[in-house]
Amino acid sequence: MRIIPAIDIIEGKCVRLTQGDYSQKKIYNENPLEVAKMFEEAGIKFLHLVDLDGAKSGRIINTDVLEKIAGKTKLKVDFGGGIKRDEDIRKAFDCGARQVTCGSIAVKEPGTVLEWVEEYGANKLIIGADVKDRKIAVHGWKETTTLEIEDLLHTYIPEGLEYVICTDIATDGMLTGPNFRLYEEIMDTFPSVRLIASGGVSSVDDLQKLKTMEVDGVIIGKAIYEGKISMEQLTQFTHA
Repeated sequence: MRIIPAIDIIEGKCVRLTQGDYSQKKIYNENPLEVAKMFEEAGIKFLHLVDLDGAKSGRIINTDVLEKIAGKTKLKVDFGGGIKRDEDIRKAFDCGARQVTCGSIAVKEPGTVLEWVEEYGANKLIIGADVKDRKIAVHGWKETTTLEIEDLLHTYIPEGLEYVICTDIATDGMLTGPNFRLYEEIMDTFPSVRLIASGGVSSVDDLQKLKTMEVDGVIIGKAIYEGKISMEQLTQFTHA
């Protein structure tokens, strides 16, 4: 199981939201590169970098942060937030992203995402499924659609896309534990999925349970920044 710390960016700063609410913003560090280097020094190999300004505005904004982190660390960065057009995804890869997360556009324009699969390869794209009561939310979680997560994945899994980040909005930033049942149901329905669990991780016990479930990876944000899980505790998973 891959340990994937999250760095969320607003105005170039490392922040965390609670349940995707921009009004509940907490700044943890004004230098995201400093945070990324801390993760790298702890033996972390992966990073989930989210351009929250981009997600809100519908166009990528914080590519300078991506470029700095990709250029000055060896972290394998997946980047998301505001990727809507060909030039957005091209710029993300040009700035050093190893993978790009397709969120709202995967819901609104599946044809575009499938064209990107043809151009860049299925292993370079991640479907970002942000879920509220099993329904997909888009545009920085400001809009909840009528599309259920299984319907979204049925569009992409048969086309060779395997990587899926599933974030349960109800648990995100709450430190109350992940939605284990949701992840189990997704993995049962789509055996080939490389599921990355996101939202609610609050303890090493949560990580151990996710590892037992054999998820591909787990994104951890607030639990690290609030000291609920230490860098030392993460090493038992990164070195396993």
